[in-house]
Amino acid sequence: MTATTGFAGVLEGWRGRGVVIRHDPPTGAWMFVALHDDTLGRLVGGTRMRVYGRPEDGLVDAMRLAEGMTRKWAVLDLPFGGGKAVIALNRPLAGETERRELLARYGALLDTLQGAFGTGEDLGTTPEDMAFLASVSRQVVGPGAAPPDPGPYTALGVLAGIKAALGHAFRDPVVQGRRILVQGVGDVGRRLAELLVGEGAELLVTDIDEARAAAVAAELAGTVVSPSEALSTPCEVLAPCAVGGVLHAGSIPSLRCRVVAGSANNQLGVPADAESLRARGILYAPDYVINGGGALALGRMSLGEPDGPGLRRRLEGIGDVLTEIFREARERDVSPLEAAEERVGRILARGPSSR
Repeated sequence: MTATTGFAGVLEGWRGRGVVIRHDPPTGAWMFVALHDDTLGRLVGGTRMRVYGRPEDGLVDAMRLAEGMTRKWAVLDLPFGGGKAVIALNRPLAGETERRELLARYGALLDTLQGAFGTGEDLGTTPEDMAFLASVSRQVVGPGAAPPDPGPYTALGVLAGIKAALGHAFRDPVVQGRRILVQGVGDVGRRLAELLVGEGAELLVTDIDEARAAAVAAELAGTVVSPSEALSTPCEVLAPCAVGGVLHAGSIPSLRCRVVAGSANNQLGVPADAESLRARGILYAPDYVINGGGALALGRMSLGEPDGPGLRRRLEGIGDVLTEIFREARERDVSPLEAAEERVGRILARGPSSR
């Protein structure tokens, strides 16, 4: 199968606005800018960069993430549309020089879109990457020339979401004493782990980088769980904070948690997995709602709101949104994902003029 044929098969039937595709000969990477829905405003989403087995996998990731951004901006009540970019590597980059040269070429591609898509940090890119990208492209979203790291804001939103989920599942939002497993202790997961320990949680951590998991556990007095045992370990809250797709037909039967609430994008293998979680009595916090803190913070700051107590209250409001979604799901006897999807549909149907 050629790359072109593969891309055609992936794109067929997609209902987004379109995808910009460029091959980068010096590195062999593929750049995908997926433009999903501009009903509410300018298309905005992060740039992900990682090694993929096939370029088609990077394209699929970009398209799914762009759809997630449409939903995220809608539930956050912000005037942006859903887009996402993926730089799909076929090997690790050789060093900082090669990385910067690739980002410079990517920035030039973004500028050809003439402002239709704005971007920021995502998995595999860093605040330093965004600062450099902002120096070569006008399409980096956020306050100033060097946008802040969205990770701390994302973690604060996830904490608010975990409290909301605990309140719904146990009628008590208090984190203290709860056994919470953080899967993936990178940028967001580590910060979430720190916040949870600060709230008195019994912390469990797991990561494919077992040395990193051990270091975080030692620092925060947590317990390390092997990656192979993470999804079957008893806990009250499972917080997926690494790559997506961890909740699927093969893994859901082994879960031993009451709540799934974490920062990872695209946690479900397919949408129907939300119903499988509900059938098992597991409360699922839709990922594009609970992980919206970083987008919310940078989005509000790009609109001129200062970073301060008011913005922190908005992040805590993610918990309020989830509480409403959980209540509606219970009243209608549907999964929280279905309730969230219907909420997004209502907002998109109203459009920006009524917001």
